[in-house]
Amino acid sequence: MEPSAKITLSAKNEEIAREWWCVDATGMTVGRLASQVAAILRGKNKPLFTPHIDTGDFVIVINADKVVFEGKRAEMKEYKHHTGYPGGQIIRSFKQLIQTNPEFVVEHAVRGMLPKNRLGRKIIKKLKVYAGSEHPHVAQMPKELKLKY
Repeated sequence: MEPSAKITLSAKNEEIAREWWCVDATGMTVGRLASQVAAILRGKNKPLFTPHIDTGDFVIVINADKVVFEGKRAEMKEYKHHTGYPGGQIIRSFKQLIQTNPEFVVEHAVRGMLPKNRLGRKIIKKLKVYAGSEHPHVAQMPKELKLKY
C-alpha cells in the first residue's frame, strides 16, 4: 500500500465501546429532543460511525412528562392507531397522552427518526424513557448530557 493511500475504517461489534447518557427533558421541545437523542442512539456523534452497524450509546430520558410543543402544536397534535378491525381507529391527543402515558410521546418521536428496518428495531431498545426524575439505571453510572436547544 502506498504511504499516501487513505483507508476507510469500518466499525466491528467488538470494537464498539458503549456509554450511558442521561438527558433531562424538562421544558425541551419534543422534536429537537428526539432528533438529538436519535443521533446519539445511532452513533452519529462518534468518529467510527458505520451506517449498517449499531455503534450508538444507551440514552436515558428523564422528566418525559415535562416536554412541550411550540405554539398551537400542543392542541393540534394527534396520535392515530388502528386496531385492524372496522371502526377500530383510535385517536388520542397530545394533552391526553402527556397525562396518561408521557413516555410514549418521546419514544414515538425518536422511533420516527430511526431506520425502519432490523437495525432500527435493535437501536430503539437502547432508549429508556421515564416520566419522573428517578430511573433504575444508577448502576450503569450514566453521564449527564446537555443537549443543544
